[in-house]
Amino acid sequence: MDAIEVVLAMLLAVIASGYLVRLIPVALPLPLLQIALGALVVGVTPHGVELEPDIFFLLFLPPLLFLDGWRIPKSGLLRDKGVILELALGLVVFTVAGAGFLIHAMIPAMPLPVAFALAAIVSPTDPVAVGAIAKRTPIPKRLMHILEGESLLNDASGLVCFRFAVAAAMTGSLSLATAGLTFLWLAVAGVAVGVAITLAVARAQTWLTRHFGEPGGSAILVNLLLPFGAYLMAERLHASGILAAVAAGITMSYVELSGHAMAATRIQRSAVWDTVQFTLNGTMFVLLGEQLPRIFHGARMSIEQGGHVNPWWLAVYAFAISAGLLLLRCLWVWASLRLTIYKQKARGQPRLKINPRLLLATSVAGARGAITLAGVLTLPLALADGTPFPARDLVIFLASAVILISLLVASAALPLLLNGMHFPGEPHEQVEEDRARKAAASAAIAAIEQAQIAQMPLAAEPDVYPQAAARVIALYRHRLNEAASRSDDRAKYREADRAECALRLAALQAERDAVFELAREGRLSDDTSRKLVREIDLMESRYR
Repeated sequence: MDAIEVVLAMLLAVIASGYLVRLIPVALPLPLLQIALGALVVGVTPHGVELEPDIFFLLFLPPLLFLDGWRIPKSGLLRDKGVILELALGLVVFTVAGAGFLIHAMIPAMPLPVAFALAAIVSPTDPVAVGAIAKRTPIPKRLMHILEGESLLNDASGLVCFRFAVAAAMTGSLSLATAGLTFLWLAVAGVAVGVAITLAVARAQTWLTRHFGEPGGSAILVNLLLPFGAYLMAERLHASGILAAVAAGITMSYVELSGHAMAATRIQRSAVWDTVQFTLNGTMFVLLGEQLPRIFHGARMSIEQGGHVNPWWLAVYAFAISAGLLLLRCLWVWASLRLTIYKQKARGQPRLKINPRLLLATSVAGARGAITLAGVLTLPLALADGTPFPARDLVIFLASAVILISLLVASAALPLLLNGMHFPGEPHEQVEEDRARKAAASAAIAAIEQAQIAQMPLAAEPDVYPQAAARVIALYRHRLNEAASRSDDRAKYREADRAECALRLAALQAERDAVFELAREGRLSDDTSRKLVREIDLMESRYR
């Protein structure tokens, strides 16, 4: 019962953080507030949470990685695939090697494999944290696409490197040849399992829906279970469950293009996944705050065994590791840009100028977050012979400190670096949107004309369908005129659309208030009021 109360208190802390971050006038990253609330939870509850690393890993990582793969913009991922791969794979290996030796040199009591494990788990970046900062500071859209693509792939590469390092710490040895073959199997089999399970589930679900209909909520539940199924199947085959979850998410984004899911299912599923993402991310940081006092005590004991009695050495280590990570990232980003310029010069293309502020912003934007936290908390409690895992609490504390420092640095430095900079929009995106709107409107007009002809013989009044079709076609003709107009006329159309949107939202709010008023007075049944309010809400979601 006590454990249930602690879990409920942590969920309440996650809810409270979403409101408090809007009340605080300063730009405080949400994860920092959640960590503080987690420390408050442990202060008012007598019992803490005992973590089982494997269960924690299974509960938190598959859905988050699946969702990252599902929602990442694929066009930006493919367009900047070279830069993204350099950051997501090359930078991870560079960080593991550089930071691993740095950590071992600073803390000789920490074995080298454990130092590499710490370096590997702090190598993945977190776009969710940067996205929260980006709401108050404009970040170029293309840079955000690169950061999102990097974080998706370096989550997988960093976690795989982390597992190799932990395995070396557990066994005391690691063969590079064996590790290379193992990594190849982990990657290929993990991706194959993720793709195969997603396609199989999607086809089975489509067949069942076509023949037997779709029970309410079942499609959403299947979608929620999909990342866990991919992860567990891959792990059963000794492949990478991490890569399986990522591959399942990416495959799901392409499965969506089939359009087989019902519109109501898509709307409800999106809301459910938003809730899952907010809950899991928030719970991890609240859990970190709840565990932080015990972790700090264990980390202090570890450095005392290494000869440092003063606990301030923990802060020195944390800031030194954070500075080393920032320097390594800055060097890699600079080298990557220089390589890009060299390639452009060799191809005879216009040379790209390096903006120092944008270079620093790209380096600072590599904030750590949920994946680092989820991974480090899965460190084994003991070695194979039963002895405690070396410096486990110190590793968790330093990884947590790196998360905090990177979030603080990003929230403070990004506004200073990017404010005042002008970022031109990407014209091809607007062209694509206009082309898609034109094609959709033309298809809609053709479908309306066909439906009108098919339904007219069934109508009691011959004028009903022509009049209704004329009204609906007029809406799509307006969209076609907007898409085909010149830039000046298009701006006028969009200004008119914004005005119409504001008026429609006001009208929908009035409709909803009227329905609620009738329900409160008992002049409208609950079922009918819920039906009408849902229709109004769906219409409002279109305009918002």
